[in-house]
Amino acid sequence: MMHFADSLTFSGRKVVAAWAALPFPALAGSSLPDILSAHQQDVPWKLLSSWGEQKVSCCFAQSVVLRGICQEKSTRSTLHSCESPEQVLQQYLHTQFPGAFSTSHVLQQPCDTQPPFPKFFSPLLTRRGFLLDKAQGFSSAGVESIPVLAALQSSPVLHWLLAGLCRELRAPNARRWSSFSTAGVEQDDFQEALEELQTLAQCYQTGFGADGSEDEADSD
Repeated sequence: MMHFADSLTFSGRKVVAAWAALPFPALAGSSLPDILSAHQQDVPWKLLSSWGEQKVSCCFAQSVVLRGICQEKSTRSTLHSCESPEQVLQQYLHTQFPGAFSTSHVLQQPCDTQPPFPKFFSPLLTRRGFLLDKAQGFSSAGVESIPVLAALQSSPVLHWLLAGLCRELRAPNARRWSSFSTAGVEQDDFQEALEELQTLAQCYQTGFGADGSEDEADSD
């Protein structure tokens, strides 16, 4: 995983953010072009982080894998005219993140959700994990597989995440510092690590935050 992340980072950047849609929001019977065309304003996957929900309008590099969605032939739009599901996803990524380095893979096999996979799905899903207009008569235990999208992305959101982590570490906390001291962490080493973290956060700065407003995360 570390080597894979390295392939998506450059210009001093060292980390990537994980995103996922589980399940991928697809209506039963719809094609991949139809699905992606319905998400032109916002990508249908979410940041896997406890720092809160963030939207991404740009990125530097990304790798996206989609499982369990097939393409049906159609010619209604640019996405529908693509020859393969991989081209559909790649075209969508280029439209959403122009200028970014993007790789994409589409696998036909969905994610298996047979036991012991947790049964936390909505009753609005079919047995194959596709969305329905109304709930069916079986419980979430009846969901046998789901389409899934996962992505690793180097984007300005990481400036917000890393700068926030740096602020948390700078905040006075005697109990935390006591545990650091017990582990043998010297004050000078700790401060040096904070400076390196701040520098790393700045590598992801573009002048504006993920929501389009001026980013003040490293003003301290």
